[in-house]
Amino acid sequence: MELDTSKKLSPLGESSISEIIKELQEECEIEKHLPGGGYLHMSDELPYLVVYRNLDLDKDEVEDTATVRLILSEASFMVIGNKDFEGYQQLMFSLSDAMASKFKSFLILEVYAGDPESRKFRIKGPADKLSTTIKVFQEELDDVNSGYRALNLEQTEVIDTVDRQPEGKKPLLNVQQLKDAGCLLIGLEVPPVYRSKEGEDYPVFFRSFKDDFVKALHKTIFQFIRIQTSSGVKSYRALGQKNLQKKVIEIDRALAEIETSYQFLWLVSPANIRQIKDTFFESNYEKVLNYHYRLLPFDPDVLKRKLYNLKIEEVDDPAFSYIFREKREELDLQISMLTERGSDSFFYNSMMLYGKIPRNLQREAENILREIPEMENQDFESIMKAEDFKVLAEKEFEYFKDQDENFSSKVHVRDDVNILMVSQGELYLPSDYKLNANETFALIQHEIGTHVLTFYNGKQQPLKLLSIGLTDYDTLQEGLAVLSEYLVGGLSGNRMRTLAGRVVAASARMHGAEFQEIFRLLDDDYGFSEQRAFNITSRIMQGGGFTKDISYLKGLFQLKDYLAEGGELSPLLTGKFALEHLPIITELEERRVLKPNNLVPRYMESEETTEKISQIRKGISLSQLINA
Repeated sequence: MELDTSKKLSPLGESSISEIIKELQEECEIEKHLPGGGYLHMSDELPYLVVYRNLDLDKDEVEDTATVRLILSEASFMVIGNKDFEGYQQLMFSLSDAMASKFKSFLILEVYAGDPESRKFRIKGPADKLSTTIKVFQEELDDVNSGYRALNLEQTEVIDTVDRQPEGKKPLLNVQQLKDAGCLLIGLEVPPVYRSKEGEDYPVFFRSFKDDFVKALHKTIFQFIRIQTSSGVKSYRALGQKNLQKKVIEIDRALAEIETSYQFLWLVSPANIRQIKDTFFESNYEKVLNYHYRLLPFDPDVLKRKLYNLKIEEVDDPAFSYIFREKREELDLQISMLTERGSDSFFYNSMMLYGKIPRNLQREAENILREIPEMENQDFESIMKAEDFKVLAEKEFEYFKDQDENFSSKVHVRDDVNILMVSQGELYLPSDYKLNANETFALIQHEIGTHVLTFYNGKQQPLKLLSIGLTDYDTLQEGLAVLSEYLVGGLSGNRMRTLAGRVVAASARMHGAEFQEIFRLLDDDYGFSEQRAFNITSRIMQGGGFTKDISYLKGLFQLKDYLAEGGELSPLLTGKFALEHLPIITELEERRVLKPNNLVPRYMESEETTEKISQIRKGISLSQLINA
């Protein structure tokens, strides 16, 4: 957050303070520019205020741009300007009095930097009156210290004193004012290890330090709120800001715009897949045509420049700072991959993007292929074509529209599509697509009940990236999609073999195997039909080696463990993100940044789903998920 210090504002008199209190009570959350470069961001629902006082540059004090950023992501914080200090004191007294009347007590916590040589946190406060809160604070700060052993940080010092302000400064409120307002004041001196003795910041280290510090701060504040106040806050994760900062909105929109400027899967898939297939089979599985790709609709240099012009370093909220940084790295990799289609570099970047194959996943895939035989194609009474599937997909869209009248999506039947897929919330079908009726409901829930649904739920959130996808969202998305197939009774042995075959094929590619070798591995060693072996191989060999397909079994594997540990499905349908992001999603829900889901998939309302999830929680294996 960038504070505007150029505004000239009238002094904090009685009438202006009364107006601030009134607005806070009416609006619940306010932002105010204050005299002398000060600023107030406050929530009427949280009984605390974190304070930083601007340094007086007229007295040759060095500007401290880093320490102030330790508090800028708080839901309730004040930066005291370098003018009208008496007005700020009156404002703090009035805020404390009003909030203590509402919550029984109120906490002011002043944060300031220590001496440049300092290597310890110092907590200054009423140790006897707040023994539990201060003890938690001390323990949490010592945990921060332990993460930076190379700095030789000392144990946190607790000082029981009425002087809780920086040395040489006036107290925010005196002892009598604190009593009269029902307020408790704690001072925290922070060792400025995030900058040099000359005042030069270490930005990469500071980011990590700040994230750890904010977590310690929130755990301490929550301890105070839980014991000393009547507030209903249920978790320390709920203490962040409810409304998105301007910089957060700006970067979220920019990252989403960059990703939607191209369709990654569309540009990776070959435009001549039918010719490749026909030639391969006609040549007795020997000749593989070169993959032909669609032209790039963007200039990679321009797009990367736009990506790295984003000032993510200015985002002070730890949750958003983290997801933006890792999303930028993912987009950088994707753009590089699209410029390197058909080369070894594409394949190496693919492994960086989708990760290696864990040994337990490799073993699971091999076990599935050994234990589950390939079923021969059967003559089904009902064979569905693309237009038939389109009709059923549109019926599922109507089911969603009954839940949310604003829902909309489309089905595209195209000649130049080689696989069934969802892109940016819309369904794409090959014009020659065929499947048996037994598979239909499973695929409807896979593509629409998962991919379309999470796109739409994410789109209703204030964070656009939740519809586009946070980093590595594919793994959880595909895991959920395959799980939905099982929950509606459509996960067949052949389908599970296909997912396992993709892992085995990707592993072979990682060990240097080419198209024909992978095909023979699947056909000869693992008993896949020629058609299935080709489909798996051709997908893995897109771009020169595209390992996204490990996401399906990997995601199912992770999701099974998550459910076995007591995890719930509903939170995973909020948008497109990785399982590793769930703590952040939970935090944003508790902060009420995120809204409840608009859409629920059809299978979630089934008793059969409840029973099957119960079986997963009991620890059944992946091969036991196959529906008879």
